[in-house]
Amino acid sequence: MDIFSLSNKTAIITGACGLIGREHCRALAEAGANVVVADVRADACAALAAELGPQHLGIAVDVTSKNSLEQGRDAILARYGRIDVLVNNAAINDMFENPAMAATQSMFENYPLDMWQKSLDVNVTGVFLCSQVFGTIMAGQGSGSIINIASTYGMVGPDQSIYRNEQGEQTFFKSPAYPATKGAVINFTRFLAAYWGNKGVRVNTLTPGGVENNQQPFFVKNYSQKTALGRMAQPTDYRGALVFLASDASAYMTGANLVVDGGWTAI
Repeated sequence: MDIFSLSNKTAIITGACGLIGREHCRALAEAGANVVVADVRADACAALAAELGPQHLGIAVDVTSKNSLEQGRDAILARYGRIDVLVNNAAINDMFENPAMAATQSMFENYPLDMWQKSLDVNVTGVFLCSQVFGTIMAGQGSGSIINIASTYGMVGPDQSIYRNEQGEQTFFKSPAYPATKGAVINFTRFLAAYWGNKGVRVNTLTPGGVENNQQPFFVKNYSQKTALGRMAQPTDYRGALVFLASDASAYMTGANLVVDGGWTAI
Protein backbone atom coordinates (compact mmCIF):
# COMPACT_ATOMS: atom_id res chain seq x y z
CA MET A 1 0.00 0.00 0.00
CA ASP A 2 3.02 2.30 -0.19
CA ILE A 3 1.70 3.89 -3.38
CA PHE A 4 -1.04 5.54 -1.29
CA SER A 5 1.45 7.02 1.16
CA LEU A 6 1.90 10.80 1.35
CA SER A 7 4.78 10.63 3.78
CA ASN A 8 7.00 13.74 3.59
CA LYS A 9 4.59 15.38 1.14
CA THR A 10 3.18 18.86 1.74
CA ALA A 11 -0.53 19.21 0.97
CA ILE A 12 -2.54 22.44 0.91
CA ILE A 13 -6.32 22.34 1.32
CA THR A 14 -8.28 25.55 0.67
CA GLY A 15 -11.67 26.00 2.28
CA ALA A 16 -10.20 23.61 4.83
CA CYS A 17 -12.46 24.46 7.75
CA GLY A 18 -15.74 23.60 6.06
CA LEU A 19 -17.65 20.33 6.44
CA ILE A 20 -15.82 18.49 3.65
CA GLY A 21 -12.59 20.46 3.89
CA ARG A 22 -12.03 19.18 7.42
CA GLU A 23 -12.35 15.60 6.18
CA HIS A 24 -9.94 16.32 3.33
CA CYS A 25 -7.40 17.51 5.90
CA ARG A 26 -7.86 14.47 8.12
CA ALA A 27 -7.59 12.05 5.21
CA LEU A 28 -4.34 13.52 3.91
CA ALA A 29 -2.88 13.77 7.41
CA GLU A 30 -3.68 10.11 8.06
CA ALA A 31 -1.95 9.25 4.76
CA GLY A 32 1.20 10.89 6.12
CA ALA A 33 1.16 14.35 4.55
CA ASN A 34 2.18 17.59 6.19
CA VAL A 35 -1.17 19.33 5.91
CA VAL A 36 -1.58 23.07 5.38
CA VAL A 37 -5.01 24.06 6.65
CA ALA A 38 -5.92 27.11 4.54
CA ASP A 39 -9.09 29.14 5.01
CA VAL A 40 -10.14 32.72 5.62
CA ARG A 41 -10.42 32.30 9.41
CA ALA A 42 -7.00 32.25 11.08
CA ASP A 43 -8.29 30.96 14.42
CA ALA A 44 -10.20 28.07 12.85
CA CYS A 45 -7.17 27.13 10.73
CA ALA A 46 -4.88 27.13 13.76
CA ALA A 47 -7.33 25.02 15.78
CA LEU A 48 -7.75 22.38 13.07
CA ALA A 49 -4.01 22.20 12.42
CA ALA A 50 -3.41 21.70 16.15
CA GLU A 51 -6.02 18.95 16.20
CA LEU A 52 -4.21 17.17 13.36
CA GLY A 53 -0.83 17.33 15.10
CA PRO A 54 2.25 19.51 15.57
CA GLN A 55 3.70 18.88 12.10
CA HIS A 56 0.71 20.56 10.43
CA LEU A 57 0.24 24.26 9.66
CA GLY A 58 -2.78 26.56 9.72
CA ILE A 59 -2.72 29.73 7.60
CA ALA A 60 -5.34 32.33 6.75
CA VAL A 61 -5.65 32.97 3.01
CA ASP A 62 -8.11 34.68 0.70
CA VAL A 63 -8.28 32.66 -2.50
CA THR A 64 -9.40 35.73 -4.46
CA SER A 65 -6.25 37.69 -3.51
CA LYS A 66 -2.98 36.83 -5.23
CA ASN A 67 -1.05 38.77 -2.59
CA SER A 68 -2.64 36.75 0.22
CA LEU A 69 -1.84 33.51 -1.57
CA GLU A 70 1.76 34.54 -2.22
CA GLN A 71 2.21 35.31 1.46
CA GLY A 72 0.80 31.88 2.27
CA ARG A 73 3.10 30.25 -0.28
CA ASP A 74 6.14 31.88 1.28
CA ALA A 75 5.13 30.71 4.76
CA ILE A 76 4.63 27.15 3.49
CA LEU A 77 7.98 27.06 1.70
CA ALA A 78 9.73 28.49 4.76
CA ARG A 79 8.23 25.69 6.88
CA TYR A 80 8.40 22.70 4.53
CA GLY A 81 10.55 23.69 1.56
CA ARG A 82 8.19 22.26 -1.07
CA ILE A 83 4.56 21.91 -2.17
CA ASP A 84 3.32 18.55 -3.43
CA VAL A 85 -0.48 18.55 -3.32
CA LEU A 86 -3.07 21.30 -3.77
CA VAL A 87 -6.75 20.65 -3.09
CA ASN A 88 -8.82 23.50 -4.52
CA ASN A 89 -11.79 23.04 -2.22
CA ALA A 90 -12.82 26.62 -1.34
CA ALA A 91 -16.17 27.51 -2.90
CA ILE A 92 -19.38 29.44 -2.40
CA ASN A 93 -22.73 27.69 -2.51
CA ASP A 94 -25.52 30.26 -2.42
CA MET A 95 -27.26 30.93 0.87
CA PHE A 96 -30.19 33.32 1.18
CA GLU A 97 -30.60 35.12 4.50
CA ASN A 98 -34.40 35.16 4.47
CA PRO A 99 -35.85 31.65 3.94
CA ALA A 100 -39.23 33.16 3.13
CA MET A 101 -37.69 34.99 0.17
CA ALA A 102 -35.30 32.26 -0.96
CA ALA A 103 -37.57 30.80 -3.64
CA THR A 104 -38.12 34.21 -5.23
CA GLN A 105 -34.53 35.44 -4.97
CA SER A 106 -33.03 32.19 -6.28
CA MET A 107 -35.13 32.20 -9.46
CA PHE A 108 -32.96 32.79 -12.51
CA GLU A 109 -35.15 35.74 -13.48
CA ASN A 110 -34.37 37.47 -10.16
CA TYR A 111 -30.90 36.16 -9.36
CA PRO A 112 -28.67 39.04 -8.18
CA LEU A 113 -25.65 39.95 -10.29
CA ASP A 114 -23.51 40.49 -7.20
CA MET A 115 -24.09 36.88 -6.09
CA TRP A 116 -23.17 35.64 -9.57
CA GLN A 117 -19.97 37.69 -9.52
CA LYS A 118 -19.00 36.60 -6.01
CA SER A 119 -19.36 32.94 -7.00
CA LEU A 120 -17.19 33.48 -10.07
CA ASP A 121 -14.57 35.22 -7.94
CA VAL A 122 -14.28 32.40 -5.40
CA ASN A 123 -15.22 29.27 -7.36
CA VAL A 124 -13.37 30.02 -10.60
CA THR A 125 -10.88 32.83 -10.07
CA GLY A 126 -9.92 31.33 -6.71
CA VAL A 127 -9.07 28.01 -8.36
CA PHE A 128 -7.12 29.83 -11.08
CA LEU A 129 -5.09 31.90 -8.59
CA CYS A 130 -4.33 29.02 -6.21
CA SER A 131 -3.23 26.86 -9.12
CA GLN A 132 -1.06 29.66 -10.49
CA VAL A 133 0.61 30.52 -7.16
CA PHE A 134 1.07 27.03 -5.73
CA GLY A 135 1.16 25.03 -8.96
CA THR A 136 4.03 27.07 -10.32
CA ILE A 137 6.13 25.75 -7.44
CA MET A 138 5.16 22.19 -8.37
CA ALA A 139 6.05 22.77 -12.01
CA GLY A 140 9.45 24.05 -10.93
CA GLN A 141 9.98 20.93 -8.80
CA GLY A 142 8.92 18.67 -11.65
CA SER A 143 6.16 16.97 -9.67
CA GLY A 144 2.85 17.59 -7.93
CA SER A 145 -0.85 16.82 -7.84
CA ILE A 146 -3.63 19.41 -8.09
CA ILE A 147 -7.14 18.27 -7.20
CA ASN A 148 -10.01 20.56 -8.12
CA ILE A 149 -13.26 19.93 -6.27
CA ALA A 150 -16.25 20.28 -8.60
CA SER A 151 -19.83 19.00 -8.25
CA THR A 152 -22.34 16.82 -10.04
CA TYR A 153 -23.99 20.11 -10.98
CA GLY A 154 -20.91 20.86 -13.03
CA MET A 155 -21.87 17.85 -15.17
CA VAL A 156 -25.67 17.88 -15.26
CA GLY A 157 -28.36 20.51 -14.86
CA PRO A 158 -29.98 20.87 -11.44
CA ASP A 159 -33.19 18.97 -10.82
CA GLN A 160 -35.26 21.74 -9.28
CA SER A 161 -37.96 19.29 -8.16
CA ILE A 162 -35.84 18.03 -5.25
CA TYR A 163 -36.27 21.43 -3.58
CA ARG A 164 -40.07 21.04 -3.38
CA ASN A 165 -41.49 20.11 0.00
CA GLU A 166 -44.25 17.64 0.81
CA GLN A 167 -46.87 20.26 -0.02
CA GLY A 168 -45.38 20.78 -3.48
CA GLU A 169 -44.01 24.21 -2.61
CA GLN A 170 -40.76 25.27 -4.27
CA THR A 171 -38.67 26.23 -1.23
CA PHE A 172 -35.61 27.14 -3.28
CA PHE A 173 -34.18 27.02 -6.79
CA LYS A 174 -30.63 25.85 -7.37
CA SER A 175 -29.29 29.07 -8.77
CA PRO A 176 -27.20 29.46 -11.93
CA ALA A 177 -23.83 30.41 -10.43
CA TYR A 178 -22.91 27.12 -8.75
CA PRO A 179 -23.48 24.87 -11.81
CA ALA A 180 -21.81 27.39 -14.12
CA THR A 181 -18.71 27.76 -11.94
CA LYS A 182 -18.33 24.06 -11.23
CA GLY A 183 -18.59 23.28 -14.94
CA ALA A 184 -15.80 25.81 -15.50
CA VAL A 185 -13.65 24.06 -12.88
CA ILE A 186 -13.95 20.74 -14.72
CA ASN A 187 -12.73 22.19 -18.00
CA PHE A 188 -10.04 24.30 -16.32
CA THR A 189 -8.72 21.00 -14.96
CA ARG A 190 -8.32 19.72 -18.52
CA PHE A 191 -6.51 22.88 -19.58
CA LEU A 192 -4.07 22.73 -16.71
CA ALA A 193 -3.43 19.00 -17.11
CA ALA A 194 -2.50 19.52 -20.74
CA TYR A 195 -0.43 22.61 -19.97
CA TRP A 196 1.64 21.17 -17.11
CA GLY A 197 1.77 17.51 -18.10
CA ASN A 198 5.33 17.86 -19.35
CA LYS A 199 6.30 19.38 -15.99
CA GLY A 200 5.21 16.33 -14.02
CA VAL A 201 2.18 18.07 -12.50
CA ARG A 202 -1.00 16.02 -12.55
CA VAL A 203 -4.34 17.86 -12.42
CA ASN A 204 -7.60 16.05 -11.80
CA THR A 205 -11.14 16.84 -10.72
CA LEU A 206 -12.97 15.19 -7.85
CA THR A 207 -16.71 15.51 -8.38
CA PRO A 208 -18.69 14.79 -5.21
CA GLY A 209 -22.40 14.35 -4.75
CA GLY A 210 -24.54 16.03 -2.11
CA VAL A 211 -23.58 15.59 1.54
CA GLU A 212 -26.15 15.08 4.27
CA ASN A 213 -25.84 17.99 6.68
CA ASN A 214 -29.01 18.66 8.67
CA GLN A 215 -31.12 19.45 5.60
CA GLN A 216 -34.89 19.26 5.74
CA PRO A 217 -36.13 15.63 5.73
CA PHE A 218 -38.07 16.15 2.50
CA PHE A 219 -34.89 17.23 0.70
CA VAL A 220 -32.85 14.30 1.99
CA LYS A 221 -35.60 11.95 0.81
CA ASN A 222 -35.92 13.61 -2.61
CA TYR A 223 -32.18 13.64 -3.17
CA SER A 224 -31.64 10.07 -1.99
CA GLN A 225 -34.29 8.75 -4.36
CA LYS A 226 -32.28 10.07 -7.31
CA THR A 227 -29.11 8.15 -6.40
CA ALA A 228 -28.34 4.53 -7.21
CA LEU A 229 -27.23 3.91 -3.61
CA GLY A 230 -30.37 5.49 -2.19
CA ARG A 231 -28.68 7.97 0.14
CA MET A 232 -26.80 11.21 0.38
CA ALA A 233 -23.06 11.17 1.05
CA GLN A 234 -21.52 11.30 4.48
CA PRO A 235 -18.66 13.79 4.98
CA THR A 236 -16.17 10.91 5.16
CA ASP A 237 -17.21 9.34 1.84
CA TYR A 238 -14.60 11.26 -0.19
CA ARG A 239 -11.52 10.43 1.87
CA GLY A 240 -10.37 7.45 -0.19
CA ALA A 241 -10.86 9.17 -3.53
CA LEU A 242 -8.89 12.20 -2.36
CA VAL A 243 -5.93 10.17 -1.11
CA PHE A 244 -5.96 8.20 -4.38
CA LEU A 245 -5.74 11.39 -6.46
CA ALA A 246 -3.11 12.97 -4.21
CA SER A 247 -0.83 9.94 -4.13
CA ASP A 248 1.18 7.84 -6.56
CA ALA A 249 -1.73 5.41 -6.69
CA SER A 250 -3.03 7.66 -9.50
CA ALA A 251 0.38 8.30 -11.07
CA TYR A 252 -0.85 7.85 -14.66
CA MET A 253 -4.06 9.83 -14.18
CA THR A 254 -4.38 13.46 -15.25
CA GLY A 255 -7.06 15.60 -16.84
CA ALA A 256 -9.68 13.22 -15.47
CA ASN A 257 -12.90 13.73 -13.55
CA LEU A 258 -13.35 11.21 -10.73
CA VAL A 259 -17.08 11.12 -9.97
CA VAL A 260 -18.08 9.98 -6.47
CA ASP A 261 -21.79 10.67 -6.30
CA GLY A 262 -23.59 7.52 -5.23
CA GLY A 263 -24.78 7.04 -8.79
CA TRP A 264 -26.56 10.42 -9.11
CA THR A 265 -25.24 11.04 -12.63
CA ALA A 266 -25.56 7.36 -13.66
CA ILE A 267 -29.36 7.17 -13.60
